[in-house]
Amino acid sequence: MRQVRAAVFAALCLAAGEAEAQDVTLRSRDGGIELNGTMLGFDGDFYRVSTRYGELTVDSSGVLCEGPGCPSLTDYVAELRISGAAAMGEVLLPALIEGFALRSGLVATRDATEGPDQLTYMLQDPAQDRRVGQFTLRLSDTDEGFADLLADEADLVMALREVRPAEVQRAREAGLGDLSAPARSRVLALDGLLPAVAPGSPLTSLALADLARILAGDLVNWQDLGGPDAPIVLHLTRRDSGTVQALEDRLLAPTGLQLAQAYREHDSPAALEQALARDPFGFGLVRLDHGGLTQTLVLGGSCGFTLRGSRAAVKTEDYPLTLPLFLYQPARRLPALARDFLAYTRSGPAQIVIRRAGFVDQLPEDVPLGQQGDRLANAIQVAEGEEGLRELQRLAASLAPRRRLTTSFRFDAGATGLDAQSRSNVEQLAEALENGLYDGKDLLFVGFSDGQGPAPDNLVIARQRADTVLQAVRTSADTADFTRVALSAEAFGEAMPMACDDTVWGRQVNRRVEVWLR
Repeated sequence: MRQVRAAVFAALCLAAGEAEAQDVTLRSRDGGIELNGTMLGFDGDFYRVSTRYGELTVDSSGVLCEGPGCPSLTDYVAELRISGAAAMGEVLLPALIEGFALRSGLVATRDATEGPDQLTYMLQDPAQDRRVGQFTLRLSDTDEGFADLLADEADLVMALREVRPAEVQRAREAGLGDLSAPARSRVLALDGLLPAVAPGSPLTSLALADLARILAGDLVNWQDLGGPDAPIVLHLTRRDSGTVQALEDRLLAPTGLQLAQAYREHDSPAALEQALARDPFGFGLVRLDHGGLTQTLVLGGSCGFTLRGSRAAVKTEDYPLTLPLFLYQPARRLPALARDFLAYTRSGPAQIVIRRAGFVDQLPEDVPLGQQGDRLANAIQVAEGEEGLRELQRLAASLAPRRRLTTSFRFDAGATGLDAQSRSNVEQLAEALENGLYDGKDLLFVGFSDGQGPAPDNLVIARQRADTVLQAVRTSADTADFTRVALSAEAFGEAMPMACDDTVWGRQVNRRVEVWLR
């Protein structure tokens, strides 16, 4: 594919006339081949060069490099440029960089001369007494992160939402690969948003459907929620922030709603919470790890189920306002030090760093059935007649000896494919299987459905979803020894709903696959 793209690009360049000025010349050691171009990057082993034939990757061991753009092969410094959401770049990424350096025997020093929108870390190897890496963070928003990637000003993107179709198309045209593919993104951590009002408000809960109407500007008076006759003042971060875009994509768009045209914008979650605490008629969304200045609300629905914003609910994606924090990587070779850093972000020590930084980590935890009171109450509530009771008894008998992993899988709305976070979960679970983490264990993939349609049909669909996830994990874990671990699938249809079926999100969260361990 690279050769085809290069040939097409070469033909276009030849037809267009002279090429742009070049700053490097690569020559084969026998002098038989010469390539002129602009040096785009070097990972310690391979040059990445823009040429009249397109962007090419060339093994440095087979060529001689001449020109001002040639890097040093002896004092090479690995560079990694990360751009995007400031909510990730201000605390989370610096903490991970410092943790990675400590784990690798390096010394990370932050450049004190940088401005507030850019952080640069120098990684020094004390054993060699030289600098071996430079990691630069550009703090803006998710939109700017993808724009920097397309402009070749970033190697990784920090995103508070999934990549959008237009961005996928532009990246593909730029030769950056398919950013929607599983290998091109990873969920670095999780966060959650809690509905919040000023302290002392009589409001303690809010229906998920009403939350969506407030965000869309359709519900504008507290009187409609049993409060005083006063306007609801909506507080959110900037419209172009990844947090607001994620709300639009995950909560509003599936129901055909659009974000309200007017609301009070804030530059940061902290500023939002401070303003909300002073506004007796305000309503907003605060981070899971918020400052405690506001009064947070429990989410509910017409069926009587409640959804509490807790760390455990966010980790399992059982909470509707869970926000995955993505790291996007194009189809491009990174320096070995950068690849080591990415591998570290999925390690156990990194998950501890993520938790200490105030975010929800992805280290798998297991929870026994007996500690899931709300879920069992929901199951009892929806069990109808003798058939419902028998299904509930079958569920209890099958799952009681097991413990639920916090790793869950869900599907894109209106589609059969896994959503972005679930694709990342497949990779993580597959890696754990390859590393022997579950050797000697029995993993049961359990499918559930929403309550729409006949119960027998829902049971069949739930089983199909469980089989799909199981097969995806087996395929990804290509080096795992499956003689040392048992994998199987089961389904209980609509027997244990997480949320009411009165919203698109509620139905989507009920259509899930869980993993139960024994």
